[in-house]
Amino acid sequence: MIKKIKPAILFLIPVLFLQGISGQGSINMTDYLTKKFQDFTKVVTREEIYVHSDRDEYISGEDLWFNIYVLDRKSLKPSSESRIAYFELLNPENRPIVQKKIGLDGGSGQGQIVLPDTLSTGTYIIRAYTNWMKNFLPFNCFSREVHIYNAFSSRSFKRNMNSAASFTPDGGIMNYSQSVNTGLTLKVDNLKPDILEIDVLTTEKYRTENNNQFYLFIQTRGNINRVSSQGVKDETSRIFIPKKELPSGINQITVFNSNGKPVGERFIYTPDMENHVLTLQSADSVGTRSKISLYLEVGNRLPKMLNSTSLSISVEPLTNNHFFADINDYMVFGSEFGLSASSPLINNEIRKMSTEAIDSLLQHVRSTWIDWNTILADKMPVYRYEAEKDDHFLSGKLVSGDKESENVDKYVILSLPGKKASFQYAKTNKEGNFSFRINIDEKVTDYIIQPDEVIKGQSLNIESPFSDKFYKSAVSVDSAGKFIPSYVSDWSVNLQVRKIYGISSTGNQINRVFSVPAAKRFYGKPDQELIMKDYIALPVMQEVFFELLAGVFMKNRRSVYEITINDPDYNKPYDAPPGLFVDGVMVKDPATIAGIDPELVEKIDVVREKYIIGDYLFYGLVNVITKAGDFSNVTLPDYAIRLPYRAIDPVPKFISPDYSTTALKKSRIPDFRNTLYWNPSVKTDKEGKARVEFWTSDSDSDFEVNIQGITSEGKLFSLTKIIKIKR
Repeated sequence: MIKKIKPAILFLIPVLFLQGISGQGSINMTDYLTKKFQDFTKVVTREEIYVHSDRDEYISGEDLWFNIYVLDRKSLKPSSESRIAYFELLNPENRPIVQKKIGLDGGSGQGQIVLPDTLSTGTYIIRAYTNWMKNFLPFNCFSREVHIYNAFSSRSFKRNMNSAASFTPDGGIMNYSQSVNTGLTLKVDNLKPDILEIDVLTTEKYRTENNNQFYLFIQTRGNINRVSSQGVKDETSRIFIPKKELPSGINQITVFNSNGKPVGERFIYTPDMENHVLTLQSADSVGTRSKISLYLEVGNRLPKMLNSTSLSISVEPLTNNHFFADINDYMVFGSEFGLSASSPLINNEIRKMSTEAIDSLLQHVRSTWIDWNTILADKMPVYRYEAEKDDHFLSGKLVSGDKESENVDKYVILSLPGKKASFQYAKTNKEGNFSFRINIDEKVTDYIIQPDEVIKGQSLNIESPFSDKFYKSAVSVDSAGKFIPSYVSDWSVNLQVRKIYGISSTGNQINRVFSVPAAKRFYGKPDQELIMKDYIALPVMQEVFFELLAGVFMKNRRSVYEITINDPDYNKPYDAPPGLFVDGVMVKDPATIAGIDPELVEKIDVVREKYIIGDYLFYGLVNVITKAGDFSNVTLPDYAIRLPYRAIDPVPKFISPDYSTTALKKSRIPDFRNTLYWNPSVKTDKEGKARVEFWTSDSDSDFEVNIQGITSEGKLFSLTKIIKIKR
């Protein structure tokens, strides 16, 4: 009888739950949708990146300077979740030309790359993302076109035709807005200046099946604007929403039926009504080799204190050719809608487009982040890549055997050769992947990675920190001469002159302070610390163990060595061999230690007790520390990998001439800078003011000042000014 009742109870539980929702009406459903949405956006956060570079056009062989801003999509505030950004320059075929790991501090980080002088003329792509953003590539990354010219190459101009997924009205969630199968049609009128008008048209069948009810949900960048239950009286239900209740940006309007299923969706654009003013005062015209002073001041609408790492200034020749939006316009869409660098929505000045034009274009996109099928699923999605908030992840894959199950839950060991042993292990997942946490700094560190269990035929593959997921790409080839502007030849000559005179804008490396834990032995104070110089020299390591190490034994049986440690509690050898190390690097073969010349050894540490790290158990351990302390006296086994590696790349300073003295100003060394000035980290005083100074060059071309920035409160601003050269 009990066996028959239990299935009946299990069947009734979901039925009673649904009846409870129906009986309690709209409160449960609106709360349910709100909670599911909030839980999703809390777990599946969205980072955005904007890259401000010193120019949009370059000559092969030049420096490209840039500053990376990492923002939280919900608040638009600088993100503190990631400390590393991955920067790439891709050629028209989507192959990486240059890759850099950029350190981030408070949501921004500066960098520089040298463009190879062998690059052909064409459209290239700047791409940037964080480790967390790799979970959502190719869509969730910054992507921007730059034009690179090679005046000495006759190859045709290659144009990158990157394309995102095709989000048309016939695909994805857009079906909900016009599908006759749902019995509901959503229409939105966004053309009125102060009121958003929403019409929901329903069939009689829909009204009957859904108790004359639907639910309206409006969100912007993961922030809920409105959740409400709407009663249906006749065929058309009209809802008026004051636009002042909607934040600026792309507003997602979704309609749900009585069962909580999305049946209609539209995107609209609400412009930013605030004027985030940053004023710039300077001379309108100057001569060559003249000092320019830029006076910056934050307007009343912005906080007086700017985040000093979040304001960048470039001064470049005036060309009237700009291929990418400023930070204000870019962040309207960001990467949320899967738009490629060539999309008209990305490259337009949004504030100059009509609302009608934008809303028309928005009918052909959908969010790659706010997807209701994922939000309403029973389980939260699980992602492979974590945010690098405190450490950098060094990842790889263990490959062994024919079955994937043979690679699951295997230990992989990471060691840093040195006189103070460190130990870190990782366990492989079901795909054989593993990951280690390493310090974030610019130092090249020597890592040795090896499997804990040595199996014939297995291998370790270290994963690149850069992603290999790209937009679909096509390349068009055009006439080179057709696309090369007239000023490119002047820029090319400028570059050649600077090379002839050995002039560079690249200065010394920027000194940055990193918080790196002090090195210490992972096993703490050993039970025995044998200092070799305190004893007479012995010819072989076997005698050292026999004469000087109590409770530790090295035996040689038919040229096969064995090292054991006596359990101090029972005074007999452990059932398993101890952990063996040389210079902090685990070794599997005791013969490795036996073959070391004692003259090369500085000391030997012994831990006789069992030692546990996490769920990894040592049955005692022996660490032989050489005088060199770098594992150079031992041959690396075939199954291990030695990897010199640094978490982030160093960055040089941008330098430019100073003509403050008469002698320098009258110097006959020519000054033909293509980028007059670059400063990625302008600091302001307590009044929100800053002064920036630089000198003009020998060029008589007018130039443009370009400023991009963000406050710690998430206010974005951009400013440009043209300064003429007196001729």
